[in-house]
Amino acid sequence: MELDALAFGAHADDVELGCGGTIIKLGASGYRTGVVALTRGETATRGTPELRAAEFDRSAAVMGLAAHAMLDLPDGRVEVDWDGKLKVIREIRAHRPKVVFAPYWVARHPDHEKASHLVREAAYLAGLRKIETGQEPWRPYRVVFFQARFEFAPSFIVDITEHRARKVEAVMAYASQFRGQDAGAGPDAGPETSLSRPGFLERIEARDRRYGAHIGALYGEPFLVREAVRIDDPVAAFGTWCLEAVP
Repeated sequence: MELDALAFGAHADDVELGCGGTIIKLGASGYRTGVVALTRGETATRGTPELRAAEFDRSAAVMGLAAHAMLDLPDGRVEVDWDGKLKVIREIRAHRPKVVFAPYWVARHPDHEKASHLVREAAYLAGLRKIETGQEPWRPYRVVFFQARFEFAPSFIVDITEHRARKVEAVMAYASQFRGQDAGAGPDAGPETSLSRPGFLERIEARDRRYGAHIGALYGEPFLVREAVRIDDPVAAFGTWCLEAVP
């Protein structure tokens, strides 16, 4: 199934938190979107791989994804190695996305940092014909990085105001991660973590509000690209919107 945009996260829920609103907005605009989780979350403090997979399915339905997959890279031990590259290459060649989303390479969790480098390198290698996977080569037009804990100066910000409610719904599909036992996570969710406390989701909302304010919107998601962006018509690119004109 060919996709317009394919987002990779080290774990199920990474994409929803970092760029879920944008993925939902793209789908609502008619683009075919997908999400790939590199690991099954087997070392997570809360939940089980089976539970995380079921939550991943529920979130995919909320987001309106055309495709989603959970790979089997070892959770907590993601490496930028050939085995991992081949698995990501196969996903890219199977879906032939125009744009790939990946985590920002500066992160608290080592899996997130490794996932960033792994996806970026695989996106390039997927275009090399002599790397054999039984598929036609394909190189995405651009790898775009989304934010987690550490901030960056954005290359651009997407207004997600109309889709923020669905982003929250997609995040909350992961009840094992973001709800306390008294709020629907279930008795087997595991001990309380920083993610399951209310303050975590409040910080995500504050971040979305802050970046929305940068572009005169209520909510926004920031993105970074490593390369220069070509613009042939600055008037068309920038002339339809003016911060001073926003009430």
